[in-house]
Amino acid sequence: MTFSHDKLQSVNKLHTLIETVDRIVIGKKDTTRLTIIAMLAGGHVLFEDIPGVGKTLLIKTIAKCLDADFSRIQFTPDLIPSDIIGFSAPNSEKERFHFHKGPIFNQLILADEINRTSPRTQAAMLEAMSEKQVTLDGQTYLLPNPFFVLATQNPIEYEGTYPLPEAQLDRFLFQLSLGYPTADQERLMLASPDQQLEVQKLQPVMSMEEFLSLKEAVYSIHVEDSLLQYIVSLGNLTRHHASLRLGISPRGNQHCLAAAKAHALMEGRDFVIPEDILNVIKPVYRHRLLFESTTDKEQVDSFIDRLIDDLVIPTKRVRRS
Repeated sequence: MTFSHDKLQSVNKLHTLIETVDRIVIGKKDTTRLTIIAMLAGGHVLFEDIPGVGKTLLIKTIAKCLDADFSRIQFTPDLIPSDIIGFSAPNSEKERFHFHKGPIFNQLILADEINRTSPRTQAAMLEAMSEKQVTLDGQTYLLPNPFFVLATQNPIEYEGTYPLPEAQLDRFLFQLSLGYPTADQERLMLASPDQQLEVQKLQPVMSMEEFLSLKEAVYSIHVEDSLLQYIVSLGNLTRHHASLRLGISPRGNQHCLAAAKAHALMEGRDFVIPEDILNVIKPVYRHRLLFESTTDKEQVDSFIDRLIDDLVIPTKRVRRS
């Protein structure tokens, strides 16, 4: 199987989208690319960073480029579940109740500072993220298709934050971070026009329907059995490692496979190679590994590098059409 001309044109539009975002969120092209890969794989993304490095701007710019139905939910300590999913109220005749949809009923949700709200409200997000539906008063309501949560959180040592439960962390396909810009990047930011105004001026790069078509194409990407075994073996290493209290779940392995397929599609291929897995393994693993002792991002990434070194990477084989 090879991609059609139309599919390849759509893939090229994804690269144009990344370049467009990079003109506004300067120096974060790799993070933008991984965010798009996660969305192609049908997953949610958690951005963990200090305030003020551009997390919210990045997400708003992607939403504008995709012409997505978009809402921002600012998570605060006093937020309650009905503020997110909506509420039922009697109609004008008071004969029956009518459901008033909350802001979660959009294609792309910016869940800003998601770890600043209470565990009770966090639980309201769990069904939405895993089942793409919400339940109120025994009635189930389907969320839009597609449905993506791009959440930001401050480091948990910051005042007024609540650690996200493991079950919710596992629903995020990737954990990413932007980090501080370099001195040159920050100088360019200061010399650039107002970023928020530039976002408002943006025209969509591609329609959500076209993006959905690419998302569906991810399922058809071919994966050799040796690469499936490689993903399983890496996950098994984490489940029996002395340094870890919690390793990679089966869902984590599924997310790794989906992300590797999406990475292959982004490269214009209809088959996965080892580099596709290696390019997504860290953002898939970071938030799922629970260590016996406190570790920072650099230590986690070094640990993942050592896991990779412990296994023989399957030999790359070019698939013939």
